[in-house]
Amino acid sequence: MSSDATTILSSEAGAAAAGPGEHHLIHRTGWLRAAVLGANDGIISVSSLLVGVAAAPNATHGAVLLAAGAATVGGALSMAAGEYVSVSSQSDTEQADLAREHRELLRAPEQETAELAAIYETRGVAPALARQVAEQMMAHDALGAHARDELGLSDDLAARPIQAALSSAAAFTAGAIVPLVVAITAPRSAVALTVSLGALLALAILGAIGARVGGARLLPAVVRVTLWGAIAMGVTAMIGRLLGASV
Repeated sequence: MSSDATTILSSEAGAAAAGPGEHHLIHRTGWLRAAVLGANDGIISVSSLLVGVAAAPNATHGAVLLAAGAATVGGALSMAAGEYVSVSSQSDTEQADLAREHRELLRAPEQETAELAAIYETRGVAPALARQVAEQMMAHDALGAHARDELGLSDDLAARPIQAALSSAAAFTAGAIVPLVVAITAPRSAVALTVSLGALLALAILGAIGARVGGARLLPAVVRVTLWGAIAMGVTAMIGRLLGASV
């Protein structure tokens, strides 16, 4: 095999791997998404419920804490179930595509080789070299090559339902603990205010951590989560006060 083909082959086969001195963050997207979403939902959901209940006339401190506990348990289980079902559906789709591709490789290997070569050509590889690379990739790991280059699947981004469910439940619980602890320690008359301030601070910290870990810009991430958290708590507080519900 020529040195050019070796270079292209190595590049295609190791597209997801970082070269010497490089540090990529794409492998973090799966668990980072679940963790940030879970913690963000835990803070906003429980804080909003607490603020809404606390704003209602005649709401006792015990009733506020009961609502917070129920929201924490129910929310964590809901997040776990939702993530598991959602990511399982994604995993089922991925496995179905892989099975279909495996059948095509057995049925028409020459056609699949030409298809892979065409993909490399669209990326700027010369036709003759693209064909040579495709043949080498097919000989090494045909299904892996088509999964990565045709279907866009990789180990870093593969769907993992159980991991996503556990991460989301744990993250939701971690986020929900913040307003729960604040509500327990704050006097009844100041629950709504202290929970709101504590939640906004926690959301700002969460946004900063998520941006830092993901290598994104800090300010937009912080503003995004705190803004929507403030809106959610403001709306539920207004509903609790206007409806005048007795909890």
